[in-house]
Amino acid sequence: MNDPHFWWYVTRASAVLAWIVMTVAVLWGILLSTRVFRGADNPAWLQGLHRYLGGLALVLTGIHLVSLMLDPWLAMPLDQLLVPLVAEYRPVPVALGILSFYVLLAVQLTSLVMNRLPRRFWKAVHYLSYVAVLAVAVHGTLAGTDAGAVWYQLVATVIVTASLLALAVRVVMARRSRAAAASSSAPAPGGAGVVPSLAEANPGDPLAVTRMRIIAKHPVADGVVRLRFARVDGRPIDPWYAGAHITLRLPIGIERQYSLCSDPADRDHVDIAVLRAEPTGVGSAWLHDIAQLGDELDVIGPRNHFPLEAAHDYLFIAGGIGITPIRAMIEALPPTRTWRLLYLGRTRSQLAFAAELEQRYGDRVQVVAGDERSERLDLARVIAATGPETAVYSCGSSTLLDAVEQATPRDRCHTERFIATDRSVGVERVAVTVVAQRSGTRVEVAAEESILAALQGAGLPVATSCGTGVCGTCETRVLRGTPLHLDSVMPDADKDEVGVFYPCVSRARTPELVLDL
Repeated sequence: MNDPHFWWYVTRASAVLAWIVMTVAVLWGILLSTRVFRGADNPAWLQGLHRYLGGLALVLTGIHLVSLMLDPWLAMPLDQLLVPLVAEYRPVPVALGILSFYVLLAVQLTSLVMNRLPRRFWKAVHYLSYVAVLAVAVHGTLAGTDAGAVWYQLVATVIVTASLLALAVRVVMARRSRAAAASSSAPAPGGAGVVPSLAEANPGDPLAVTRMRIIAKHPVADGVVRLRFARVDGRPIDPWYAGAHITLRLPIGIERQYSLCSDPADRDHVDIAVLRAEPTGVGSAWLHDIAQLGDELDVIGPRNHFPLEAAHDYLFIAGGIGITPIRAMIEALPPTRTWRLLYLGRTRSQLAFAAELEQRYGDRVQVVAGDERSERLDLARVIAATGPETAVYSCGSSTLLDAVEQATPRDRCHTERFIATDRSVGVERVAVTVVAQRSGTRVEVAAEESILAALQGAGLPVATSCGTGVCGTCETRVLRGTPLHLDSVMPDADKDEVGVFYPCVSRARTPELVLDL
């Protein structure tokens, strides 16, 4: 570091590497959004690498800025490195580099809280990264000392050409998705008319509401009907990943959650499969008997509390209609990924998609129907036979999920429940004070009163749907205090890690909870 040229070398190397890594991160994001990499690996791994590349580009840019200050020949003061148009050396090209740094920083910061930002705002920030890549090219050409070198010109040509081609692919794919959505969203002949929109009646709803139309409906098993929805405005469905669900606002005044069972790569529509639930299935009865092609409904989501994470091997266990999120996971995996499906049900005729899955995937799929075998399946033995790197994903009845959770190590077990587990047995309910940080409101919650009801009674905007701790609609961020989780949305450790709880059923371990409301 005593070499007077040392920091000059660091400046040059960090600048070029930051430019290359930033470009790769942007290109990777474009490929992710168009699902070009669908056959390479699963979404969790791809998303993780995308975030890593963006963070690495930010670190390299920081090294570049520091080295500019430490280079004895440049010795640029901090204000000239952080404030556009005040640099003495080529102020306009330097300003482009500074603005690109801020764009890169904004992209990284918004990625950390993307689930809490309006989708359009998050997209707008990320679209600026395309401009930043080109701005860095201009910055390097006009402000860099290597602009005249052959190797530099070659690198610049490759980067700019790749960026423009990827952006063109992104535009073309977006137009194709919109065209496909528009062609499939025309009202079907003989439709039942339009259900009045509830979106306008709830302008304060913090969850995004999309107007969608039923474009297909047909049975897929005894008592199970499959419905396909497309956006009324013809735009593509927002990106979603396997395990996600949507909430339907039905015109009979109720909301119901249904897992998506279509391929996440299909952006022109989403599919659900609905089991007729007798005798209490009011929502399922409406979708089976009354809903018709062309009907429009308000849809919340997609939301995901059951994400597919990267693993070397998978064991999927579905019980009955629990096949819906599992089917989407299978669709999302590349052909080379190792997995098995264990599909359980009382009778084969009630197992949606069973014949299709067996035909497409052969020995990977094992259907266990009660009307085809007399002996009981030893589920614990099946799970015990899996390797230590096998992730177990299961969805179905509470009885099935209890058995899966008992037989599977916690770090490999992923489950989603349709009916919440009663976790309040033996829990002493005590009064708690809830503070809404942003509004400054203090709410005193009585021992027998739900926190959600108390918050809504105080005029605080907390959305809700199931009210039983299973759908995740009322998710609220905890700033201080310790929640007592009584819901069944996802594992308690995961909720504590991201700092959320569900006030419809959960309580507090501390006398006071401070929430981000």
